[in-house]
Amino acid sequence: MTEPDLLLIAAKELDAADPLAGFRDRFLEAAGVSSYLDGNSLGRPLRATAEHLQDFVREQWGGRLIRGWDEQWLDLPARIGDELGATALGAAAGQCIVADSTTVLLYKLGRAAVAARPGRTEIVLDADNFPTDRYVMEGIARECGLTLRWVATDYDGGVTAEAVAEAVGPKTALAVFSHVAYRSGYLADAGAITAVVHAAGGLVLWDLCHSAGAVPAQLDAWNVDYAVGCSYKYLNGGPGAPAWAYVASRHQADFQQPIQGWLGSADPFGMAQGYQPAAGIRRLVSGTPPVLGMLPMRDMIALIAEAGIGAVRAKSVALTEYALTAVDALLAPHGVVVASPRDAAQRGSHITIDHPAFKAVTAALWEQGIIPDYRNPSGIRLGLSPLSTSFEETFTGISAVLAELRR
Repeated sequence: MTEPDLLLIAAKELDAADPLAGFRDRFLEAAGVSSYLDGNSLGRPLRATAEHLQDFVREQWGGRLIRGWDEQWLDLPARIGDELGATALGAAAGQCIVADSTTVLLYKLGRAAVAARPGRTEIVLDADNFPTDRYVMEGIARECGLTLRWVATDYDGGVTAEAVAEAVGPKTALAVFSHVAYRSGYLADAGAITAVVHAAGGLVLWDLCHSAGAVPAQLDAWNVDYAVGCSYKYLNGGPGAPAWAYVASRHQADFQQPIQGWLGSADPFGMAQGYQPAAGIRRLVSGTPPVLGMLPMRDMIALIAEAGIGAVRAKSVALTEYALTAVDALLAPHGVVVASPRDAAQRGSHITIDHPAFKAVTAALWEQGIIPDYRNPSGIRLGLSPLSTSFEETFTGISAVLAELRR
């Protein structure tokens, strides 16, 4: 029996034993797609979401019209934020809210953080962080006359507590890192790194875009100051879905909102002259909530709660372990290199594999309905969304990569 045959048998056995296998039926299937390995970029839509959106248009928007704002819509950002916090973020109520995009929230939180540390002149971040995180902090540094201090990271790794300890000091106002690195999939020790930054007197802003919904977080227990994340990856909110933010309760009273809008004011409908911020997490809001964009993520949060974030993480680890086994057996002999951590405790829910031909390979795979994604300079990311991805689907994708390399 060949190596591919053995791997396929193993995939079928893992699927048969998977306690979360039934959840895959909750997602809409895409015609002509046999392997979707890009859930870390855009999650599949839920069947329930398609029904709920239709119902909302007909019954809520169409039936209640503007009355919906007073009846429930204005409360949705904080309500969904609390649901997300309890389900996946380890955050007590009143600290999470849905608003804006990740980019806008990074700006808001970053500006508020440096304002909360007057006299400190540096923002610490790693050189391999997602471009938006780096670009936003570059802009804040320019606006506020601050200096960026860069932390170097390994190509197949990410930021560590030891590296951060060498970078922070009495000048540190803010440190900005990703919980899971967008390229390598490295899972940072957020608790230890937060403690290191706090020991230097700085504040920490964590980007959870590539972990929320797949890797459990403990924002309260880690003593995190601020966090942000998108909702269209493992939270399956759909293209352009709004982001979410976390502000620890201890920072809310002094949070200086850099984009002052009507809904973040103390009395939005008072229309008073002069801005007075709302109490609590609502002061982070600027404008009208994106109600339609919030509904899909609420469905996925409920699904994660039903499955249990611990079980989701266990499935994620099993999927990436299987993917690594298949890559080593099928692709490594053709020059493919794993550019992600081998230790599951240091790995999120995607792995990156490198080969000089992968840009062309990815294009060919998409034509066949095999959907990973490509990241420069030569990487394919295999994004394994635990509740919607099967082991056999993972095998199918990796086998297709092998077939392209053999052409």
